[in-house]
Amino acid sequence: MNQRTARYFLWLAVLSTLWLSPVSAGQHSAGLFEPVPAGGPPEPVSVRIAWAKDRARPGDRIGLAIVVDVQTGYHINADPGQVVAQGDFKPYPTRIRILEVAPGMTVDPPRFPKAHPARVQYAAGELMFFDGRTVIYLPVTLDRQIPPGIYGLKLELSYQACDDRTCLFPQKKVLAANIPVVQIGEAVNRINIDIFDALDASPSSGRRESVGFDLFGWRFSIDMAAGSGFILLLVIAALGGVLLNFTPCVLPLVPIKIISLSHAAEQDQKRSILLGLFMFLGVLAFWLVLGAMIAMVSGFTATNQLFQYPAFTLFIGVIIAIMAMGMCGMFHARLPGFIYRINPDQESLPGCFAMGILTAVLSTPCTAPFMGAAAAWAATRPPVTTLSTFAAIGVGMALPYLILSAWPGMIRKIPKTGPGSMLLKEVMGLFMMAAAAYFIGSGLSALFARPPSPPSKLYWWAVVAFCAVAGGWLIFRTFRITAKQGIRAAFTVAGLLVIAGSVWAGLRLTDRGPIDWVDYTPQRFESAVAHQKTVVMVFTAEWCLNCKALEQSVFHSRRISELLSAKDVVPMKVDITGNNPPGKAKLREVGSLTIPLLVVFSPEGTMVFKSDFYTVDQVLEAVDRARKRRPPVENPS
Repeated sequence: MNQRTARYFLWLAVLSTLWLSPVSAGQHSAGLFEPVPAGGPPEPVSVRIAWAKDRARPGDRIGLAIVVDVQTGYHINADPGQVVAQGDFKPYPTRIRILEVAPGMTVDPPRFPKAHPARVQYAAGELMFFDGRTVIYLPVTLDRQIPPGIYGLKLELSYQACDDRTCLFPQKKVLAANIPVVQIGEAVNRINIDIFDALDASPSSGRRESVGFDLFGWRFSIDMAAGSGFILLLVIAALGGVLLNFTPCVLPLVPIKIISLSHAAEQDQKRSILLGLFMFLGVLAFWLVLGAMIAMVSGFTATNQLFQYPAFTLFIGVIIAIMAMGMCGMFHARLPGFIYRINPDQESLPGCFAMGILTAVLSTPCTAPFMGAAAAWAATRPPVTTLSTFAAIGVGMALPYLILSAWPGMIRKIPKTGPGSMLLKEVMGLFMMAAAAYFIGSGLSALFARPPSPPSKLYWWAVVAFCAVAGGWLIFRTFRITAKQGIRAAFTVAGLLVIAGSVWAGLRLTDRGPIDWVDYTPQRFESAVAHQKTVVMVFTAEWCLNCKALEQSVFHSRRISELLSAKDVVPMKVDITGNNPPGKAKLREVGSLTIPLLVVFSPEGTMVFKSDFYTVDQVLEAVDRARKRRPPVENPS
């Protein structure tokens, strides 16, 4: 062997020794990891899965636990929501990725236990770890219509095991979990009690079943495990029902019905109470039927889901238009009897019952903040719980009408007859015509929508026209029925404000706005995550007035528009108007049933913020938090 060849083999031996030797702290921070030696000691992490029950029934919600046992002296890094980077060192987080799910099964996002901080030699500051026995909880829900059989899912667990000096290569393990589904009424038994009892006892496990509420930054939750939790939820659902009376589509009907009830009370108090009771029953009947549909009909999950069908939206628009014509006194020709019954000015028992149903129907596109969370939770519960929650919503919405019919003295100052009363009815009738134009227009827009392209917004100008005519009519009629200068001036100002506000709203609602939204497709979302972008995802629809109000108040802010114009942020809009299966699937994927909804994803694709009523500051803070969660540089295993 010549000298040159000898030197070559010497260098090869040195390099091989360096590669196979344990990694020092400085080398670890550069991204090198200690391999598991072949034939050496077993891996310090073992993984298994465990169900909370031996079988399940249709409609059940059961727990699946991923049990990770880490040997003493080792740990694994925290999940993406808790992992902390230190300088250039970015730990490899523990993740759960769902690979396959059987039809009829829904899997909620994984719930990790609380990580704890610790110091190691290879990082400057504290890192967040799991050690010992770590249990990750996956709630699994079965459809109510799922037939008996064996069902399962497949998931991937990725993690990295480390000691206080070095780390092993990241590992990915694929796990499969199957469970038999039996008929409703068959007995099921608890299993793996030690795992799930320990999980229940842990305050940080996320196992506690609670319902969260978020009203423009005011956040609170109800622990449903407590005995009083369900009662408190019913009270909040009823409060949400009361608030539904103040939504844009319902509001024009309220003063008209109040006048009608008050007028009936002057003639016959008992008759007034009976009319109020029938309207109460109409509202309650709708919410009970809606609750029954959600409890019994597979695939029907949300209160506003009716308006996802263009035919239903068009039908409601036509009914509202007929009502509006009746309020404006346009029924001079002889029309079919049912048209007179839905005229809100008619004081008949069938008319009040139908009026209650229609009032409740009109409220569903504008889910109230309290009611929305309660209804979404109830949609995943057993039928009795679902019906009880929706009954509470109906009682809350209908109760004001029953109270006013029983105590009409509360509204004595409202004019019941004469030119003033007629003017109020006519103006409200024109606003109802605007509402009819809105529903008919959004129905046609949904009918002709071609996702991912956004639906047409031209129908808003018909809405604007009716509102502007209402303002003009208010001015014109006021001058005709009174000579008092003060009243003329007040109503002239009011009418001009209505006209100006209508035109301004039309310009804002038909304008795409200062943000260059990306219309959602699964491929566009995956591309954004692949390029490590923060994604601000807004779920909306043309029939959702609350969505429009939130978008106008939040996304026209200069601070928000500047933030969402940054190169590392992708503003993405998911419009579920009409037939948009990918958009609706994404809504279910993020664990929600109703809109409006805002979700912020970090550059690694992790959901860091979700809210149905959000503020400018909340969005700014969520995007800032998401930006800090850059995905770690994964070394090849």
